[in-house]
Amino acid sequence: MSEEQNQVTQLMQRARHSLAVTEEALNTAIRSLRTHSLVDGRVSAAKLDDYQLVSYDTALSAAEATGARFALDYAERVRTQGDPQQPITVEERCALIFTAEAIESIRARLELRPQDYGLTRAAIAKTLDSESLQSFCSEQLAVERMAELGRIVAGLDGQTGAYLLDDDHEMMRDTFRRFATEVVMPLAEHIHREDLIIPAEILQGLTELGCFGLSIPERFGGLQPDDREDNMGMIVVTEELSRGSLGAAGSLITRPEILTRALLKGGTEAQKQTWLPQLAAADPFCAVAVTEPNYGSDVAGMRCKATRSEGGWLINGAKTWCTFGGKAGVLLLLARTNPDLSLGHKGLSMFLVEKPSSDGHEFRHEQEGGGVITGKAISTIGYRGMHSYDVFFDNWFVPDENLLGGPDGEGRGFYFTMAGFAGGRIQTAARAVGLMQAAFERAVSYADERQVFGSPINKYQLTQVKLARLAAYLLASRQFTYGVGRLMDQGKGEMEASMVKFFTCKTAEWVTREAQQIHGGMGYAEETPVSRYFLDARVLSIFEGVEEILALKVIARALIDRAATSGT
Repeated sequence: MSEEQNQVTQLMQRARHSLAVTEEALNTAIRSLRTHSLVDGRVSAAKLDDYQLVSYDTALSAAEATGARFALDYAERVRTQGDPQQPITVEERCALIFTAEAIESIRARLELRPQDYGLTRAAIAKTLDSESLQSFCSEQLAVERMAELGRIVAGLDGQTGAYLLDDDHEMMRDTFRRFATEVVMPLAEHIHREDLIIPAEILQGLTELGCFGLSIPERFGGLQPDDREDNMGMIVVTEELSRGSLGAAGSLITRPEILTRALLKGGTEAQKQTWLPQLAAADPFCAVAVTEPNYGSDVAGMRCKATRSEGGWLINGAKTWCTFGGKAGVLLLLARTNPDLSLGHKGLSMFLVEKPSSDGHEFRHEQEGGGVITGKAISTIGYRGMHSYDVFFDNWFVPDENLLGGPDGEGRGFYFTMAGFAGGRIQTAARAVGLMQAAFERAVSYADERQVFGSPINKYQLTQVKLARLAAYLLASRQFTYGVGRLMDQGKGEMEASMVKFFTCKTAEWVTREAQQIHGGMGYAEETPVSRYFLDARVLSIFEGVEEILALKVIARALIDRAATSGT
């Protein structure tokens, strides 16, 4: 082993040791949170709500630490699969810098109010303030080290390292990257600025490529292998399409992904045979109608109701943020079938609600029996192309066969929803990564073109450090997403799927902001794509699980449960 290779090996070992020490302090915080929220030996949701800030910070810290582990694992795979004698790789540089930043972020959070995390000064001295940890972080975050990485990535044309995909997924990535570049990107700005619906060129092209069947098993006409899940395929395709446009391409797979998972989880065999081939062919397109105007993520409080009628159900009530609800010919609807509100989510059922497709910003359809469904697109600052609708149901009839799961599915709608949204979260992480990739490419290119005081701005230290940090966070976000996708293919990673959604979506807001800043005044101009990226990124932390709910109700609770079973 060469001297330089030995130094790299030692650096990676120091990174893992520093991360482990940080997680030791974090585990203390998790155990403390569990202790504070116990009532009669069980975790009380009400007591946990008394520690919302601690829960949020703990969830974010755990997500950052998990992302760092995935980044380090990835960097080591790159070396193993390449020349082991090569100098330090760009992947290793990015992983080391991200790990140091993640550690310092966690450290700053926990040391700000240690008593709230159950941390004593002695415990902090052994972990977060240990000499080895501080030495590792200060070395990796030294200005010249970061500027050096910035100079390297400035010459890599927007790349941050190897993808390490197998041949099938690399072919998928290449195919959809080409489609995004050649078809989506030339249309994206016009769609955004004119608030247009997604045009036929994109929809037909993606249908022909089998895009809408990515999550559907082959036996039902999709592309998913019958004997296993392939989340990686969905992730790679979503990432590349989101690089082209979040609102006009990258989010098209989300709704069929959610509906497919719900059908596979709870649908009858007849429902699977009827609907899955149609969804794979995008005939009809679909949308999800879960959120209500006054309840947001509070699924248990929903009021939209389904009342028994001859041969089916009558739907009455309102839904909001029904994305693609106009174009869709079927809505996956969560409605209350038991009027007893004390039942909470146990009184909810799921329906496949058919309706005519519409291209407009508003629609109104009437059934022969008098039922009416109306919708109006919500004006938004970004994420244009998909259009999200307020939808109103007035005695809209749904036949019995469209109750998901048949008679046995009544009252189980919440569980089918959760099955659907688990895939939606990892897919949203992939959307965030694609959007970050687009922003990073533009930032690298513009930093080379933009002249200030006679030199391109990528020659200045501040820009170099910006580019280094952008590259490190992009690499970590991608490998975090890929790593969780592989876990999900093994039937694992439910908590990590929420973590990666939480982390990448927050990161995308910062990455697009920095890319916009590198553009200076032009970053604020509508004609520059980074202004669209910045606006689109803002929605990521809101949909498919708003970040506060993910942190407080999903991640923090899962961390506490894991601590109880593992004894950490």
